[in-house]
Amino acid sequence: MFLPAVRRTLLQAIPTMIGIVLLSFFFLHMMPGDAVDALAGISGSASKETMEAMREAYGLNAPLPVQLLRYFGNVLTLNFGQSINYSSPVFNLIVERLPSTLILMLTAFVIALTTGILVGWVMAVFAGRWPDRMLTSISLLFYSAPNFWVGLMIIVLFSAKLQLLPAGGSETIGVTLEGWHWLVDRLQHLVLPACSLAAFFVAIYARLTRASMLEVLRQDYMRTAAAKGLHPLLLQFRHGLRNALIPVTTVAGLHLGNMLSGAVVVETVFNWPGVGRLTMSSLAARDVNVLLGILLMSSVIVIVTNLIIDWLVMWLDPRISA
Repeated sequence: MFLPAVRRTLLQAIPTMIGIVLLSFFFLHMMPGDAVDALAGISGSASKETMEAMREAYGLNAPLPVQLLRYFGNVLTLNFGQSINYSSPVFNLIVERLPSTLILMLTAFVIALTTGILVGWVMAVFAGRWPDRMLTSISLLFYSAPNFWVGLMIIVLFSAKLQLLPAGGSETIGVTLEGWHWLVDRLQHLVLPACSLAAFFVAIYARLTRASMLEVLRQDYMRTAAAKGLHPLLLQFRHGLRNALIPVTTVAGLHLGNMLSGAVVVETVFNWPGVGRLTMSSLAARDVNVLLGILLMSSVIVIVTNLIIDWLVMWLDPRISA
């Protein structure tokens, strides 16, 4: 049942990833300057001969088609090249930063999905009344506010004013912690950036759950189940919310790529040591190899997520597998 969907997604993923590499490669090389120019600007001075020698060493003076073919050949062997800015293999850089970003994304994803579904369910149950209107206004605020503004306001409120949580970083610097104290410290640093990243998606899932739930509640089988005397909570959760979650689950999978791009802003605001900050620093340094490696990694994450979402949708509604 699930294997055909896996094969179909994998077959679609191959041309998609090739297209992503091609477009990203040419668009990134359209930027003015290169990594050698960025390094020369940081150092303050560099002779023309030195810069040409560096371009020759890193292969930056070769024609673009030659660089592209060379890059494709390296990717097939899982060699993403060398970072000029960090003087380290790109694969090692991404693997080192990826766990922090995945923890941030998955935490924000769980917060957004659970909170959005619960808020949307409350909005649907109290449709047209004051809880619905109040939660709708809050959802519109989170939907319209940019991530960096939400992050800054969260820092001002919970860190500067209330002094409940740290303002940035992933752990307390200069302190050696172990066991439970280490875990609590990491969780305290995770709360604010995860909530900031999840705020926009909470609004989307809440509105979508509300609309889907209201549509399900109008179906004939819901009225039949109510006429049989089922408890309202059992009716809403077992028969209503499960069917209402199908569009929410599908959209949530599609939004994971957006969440990865939003992590770039959130990691910069909260000084979170993940792939987002690596992207910003590599973009400023014109480090094309690192940027291409991050784009490939993002593509793989989105493809794997789509596979998981396909399985969840078929589990929620077995008719889809037919």
